[in-house]
Amino acid sequence: MKRVLLVGVNAKYIHSNPAIYSLEAYARAHVGRELADGALELVEYTINQNMENILADIYRRKPDIAAFSCYIWNWNMIQDILLELPKVLPDIQIWLGGPEVSFHGEQILERFSSVKGIMLGEGEKTFTELMDYYQYQQEEGKKLADIEGLLLQSGRTGAQKPVSMDELPFFYKADERNDNSGLERFENRILYYESQRGCPFSCAYCLSSIDKTVRFRSLDRIKEHMRFFLENKVPQVKFIDRTFNCNAKHAYEIWKYLKEHDNGVTNFHFEIAADLLTEEQLEVMSDMRPGLIQLEIGVQSTNEQTLQAINRDTRLSHLREMVAKVYSYGNIHQHLDLIAGLPYEDYESFGKSFDDVYAMKPQQLQLGFLKVLKGSPMEEKASEYGIIYNSKSPYEVLYSKWLSYEDVLKLKGIEEMVELYYNSNQFVHTLRVLETEFASAFSMYEALAFFYEEKGYAVHTPARAYRYQVLLEFASQVNPARKELYVELLTFDMYLRENLKSRPAFCPVLNATKEEGHKVKEFYQNEAESPRFLMEYKGYQGAQLMKMTHLEAFHYAVWSREAQVCVNRLEKPMYVLFDYQSRDALTHDAHYTVVGEQLGESAVAGVNSNNT
Repeated sequence: MKRVLLVGVNAKYIHSNPAIYSLEAYARAHVGRELADGALELVEYTINQNMENILADIYRRKPDIAAFSCYIWNWNMIQDILLELPKVLPDIQIWLGGPEVSFHGEQILERFSSVKGIMLGEGEKTFTELMDYYQYQQEEGKKLADIEGLLLQSGRTGAQKPVSMDELPFFYKADERNDNSGLERFENRILYYESQRGCPFSCAYCLSSIDKTVRFRSLDRIKEHMRFFLENKVPQVKFIDRTFNCNAKHAYEIWKYLKEHDNGVTNFHFEIAADLLTEEQLEVMSDMRPGLIQLEIGVQSTNEQTLQAINRDTRLSHLREMVAKVYSYGNIHQHLDLIAGLPYEDYESFGKSFDDVYAMKPQQLQLGFLKVLKGSPMEEKASEYGIIYNSKSPYEVLYSKWLSYEDVLKLKGIEEMVELYYNSNQFVHTLRVLETEFASAFSMYEALAFFYEEKGYAVHTPARAYRYQVLLEFASQVNPARKELYVELLTFDMYLRENLKSRPAFCPVLNATKEEGHKVKEFYQNEAESPRFLMEYKGYQGAQLMKMTHLEAFHYAVWSREAQVCVNRLEKPMYVLFDYQSRDALTHDAHYTVVGEQLGESAVAGVNSNNT
């Protein structure tokens, strides 16, 4: 018996590698004869682990064959392992597979003489035939050159035929042939799912553009798998289809099924083309449970010349319309993507693309940087476009004809500010007002990035209060006359997220006078005896209600949807009651109610949301 080890190296622990799970499950189901116990093992590590520890763990498992799944995020780590593994296991046979090694494979084999070969393209069938070869057929005289889909030191063996999508295993369900199978091994990790393979589009920066054919799992099979996820109430399933809604009926039927069978818990993530959404699909989405699905939409740029150069036939006006419609429903998280470093996109043009996408009000705005992937059309045209990129994975752009390295560094700083302040969704009300101090949203984040750099402030810090304090300092520098307003906006944003045990230093003193303290205690006592706002807290005493919720006085209407309303000081302070038992399903912010100055009558009542 030969011991075969499938190795995945993930970016984070919460990730899993669906490729090696699919290879393992397909091999167990299709190998010519039953595999002996211990013949096939799967193991996952992360790029954050020490390479020496990974090497030691592989050594202790004593595999005869090790097969590595290679991507841009783990290739640097895997290369280090490839240099050392043959030293400690000199008889081991090493195989590689995955998009990072499917192109320029000859160069890889030349550099790593210890690598036996590379599995090209989809690997389920090829890996299964390799298992057959090592377990049985090698002794029977079969040669590796007889297996399709390989790149050997002697050359290529021919293309492997694609496997039918319905033949692909559903590896989350327990398999009686594998004691270690089932959902248990994915505990506290993201689950990934394929309902299709391939992409009909030709985006120049993407490897999916090479093969424009799309194959789908049958809807009956997909619904069976969705039922499994729903019945087991898994927290999140991420569809890894390149453009989930490229087939309108396919997408509609799946979304309709998820809506009709919603378990109130599971979230499903999809990458879509927003301009392909249909009215029928929108109707299904319009009244879904908040948080049932989330959408990732690749805009990449709003520069028409750039979109043409990267082969994206995007109807921008229609895309805006579709994003706005989904936004209006208030129940679906939208994640919009931009890529810096694309052809014909200079710093000013990218700023316009940023502002165009920012105006669409996504819950998250991903500011990414072009990665020149091996085998992609962009790699072929990199020289023509003057695109210079990092020699090591992930091959990220350094500069181009249109974008200098200095510009890239500035955009890196802006990316960090967007991640800290916009994508965290912790500063919604503050940013709404702060944006009005600048000519554009892009210029605001640009100024904030420069402020961080100039002051030497830390970007990566676990202390949330630190980010609030820095933003207050920045806002106060931008407009000193509005410091009191920004203090209240930040206080409001902070208490929306958390019932703080200790009050942040920048917040005004709570209930500073005896009269204010007495008023608050009286309010809670009345709520305990005859609740008007805290109906879910029946049976609790006033003192308990004070600890479980929060009541704060504001001199500005910081809760307003309109920035111009927030800037005017109120004639009398208004109290806002934060209820942490009730939260917005999309943003997870606490429910809040604005009560009157006398804490007697409700002046305004509302549930906060990033859509407000």
